[in-house]
Amino acid sequence: MRRCIVCSGEFFKEPLLIYKNMPSAAQNMPTQLEVTRDYGIDLELYQCSCCGLIQFAVEPVNYYKDVIRASSFGKTITDLRRKQYKDFIEKFNLYDKKILEIGCGQGEFLEILKEFNVKPFGIENKKELVDRGIRKNLNIVQGFIEGKENVIQNGKFDAFLSFNFLEHQPNPNGMLQGIHENLVDEGVGIITVPSFEYFIENDSFYEFIRDHIAYYTEETLTFLLQKNGFQIVEISRFNRDTISAYVKKRSRADLSKFQLNFNQLTEDINTYIDLLKKNDNKVAIWGASHQCFTILSAAELQGKIEYIIDSATFKQGKYSPATHIPIVSPEFYFTNKVQAIIVIAPGYSQEIIQIIKKHYNDDIKIAVIQSRTLEYIN
Repeated sequence: MRRCIVCSGEFFKEPLLIYKNMPSAAQNMPTQLEVTRDYGIDLELYQCSCCGLIQFAVEPVNYYKDVIRASSFGKTITDLRRKQYKDFIEKFNLYDKKILEIGCGQGEFLEILKEFNVKPFGIENKKELVDRGIRKNLNIVQGFIEGKENVIQNGKFDAFLSFNFLEHQPNPNGMLQGIHENLVDEGVGIITVPSFEYFIENDSFYEFIRDHIAYYTEETLTFLLQKNGFQIVEISRFNRDTISAYVKKRSRADLSKFQLNFNQLTEDINTYIDLLKKNDNKVAIWGASHQCFTILSAAELQGKIEYIIDSATFKQGKYSPATHIPIVSPEFYFTNKVQAIIVIAPGYSQEIIQIIKKHYNDDIKIAVIQSRTLEYIN
C-alpha cells in the first residue's frame, strides 16, 4: 500500500487525477540524438486520507537533491527577495547572525543576502554549483540534509532559508529534522513552496510535473512543519503563487511559575491548617474534585484532614486517591462536626460557600482555593 510521504497515512483509494504521457522530468531535456529514447510517463496524483497532502505516487527525479535555477534573475524577483530578507532580518533581529540557505544552488540568493549585515552560508548537493559559488567568494559547502545525523559545517545556525526546495523532497520529515538539529535554540527560518491553493484558484493543471512530488497548501505545510519541531510564526501568500512561512524552532515549555505556585500554595495551606490544629480545630475539605486530589497529595495533607465533603452520591463512601481521605455526604458534618472547611471546587465555590453559611454552624471557618491563592472567607 502506497503511503503519504509526510504522515505515512493511506491514500484515498482512487487517484485525484491521472495524466498520460507526461514529461518524466522538467530538466535534462533530450538533445536531437536523445529524443528517440525519451518517453513520457503516466502520473497519478493522490491525496493522503489522514493529513490531506496532495502528492504523486512516483519515485523522485534523479536530481532532486540539486537546485537548478536560472543563472540570473529579473529585477522583480531580486527586489522581492531583498524585501523579504529585510523583513525577516528585522523581525527576528538577525543582524550579524549566521543564516544558512538549504539548497542554495550556486549562491544566487546568497549574493543578495550579502548586502545585509548578516553572515550568509549555503549548502548545496551538486559539486559543480558549489564550486561556482566558491569562485564568487560565497561560503558554500557541499552536502544534502536527509536527517538529524547530518551535521553541517560552520553550524549551528541562527536562521535558515529554503526557497521552493521542499516540494521536490521524497523525505520532507528527514530534511526538516536535519535542519532543526543544525539550528541554535530559538532558531528561525523561512520556507517557501508553490501554493496549491493558487493552482486551485486558477485551475492550473499545467503546474503538475514529476519534479514536484508534493503540492502543499497552507494547512498541509503547517502540519508538516509542526510535526518536525517548528512553530509557525507567520504564514501567507508570497508573490501570489507561493506560500511563505516564517518558522521558529519549538522551545521547551517554561513551567517554572507552576513550581512557584506549587510551593507557595502548599505552604499557605499547611500554615493555615497547622494554625487551626494548634487551636484544636478540625478541618474538612469540600469538593472531591481532581483539583482537590492533586492539592491533597502536593501539600501532603493525609492525617491533617478529617474528611472530604461532596454532594455526588457516587463518590460518597470512597476515598481520595493516594491520600486515602474518606469522602462523605454534606449531612455527615452534623454528626462529625469540624471547625473549618476549605473549599476546593472550581466553578462551584460560591454556591458551596452559601450552603455552608446557610446550613452549618455560624462560627465555622471557611477558606477557598481560588486560582493561585488561599482566600479566607471568615
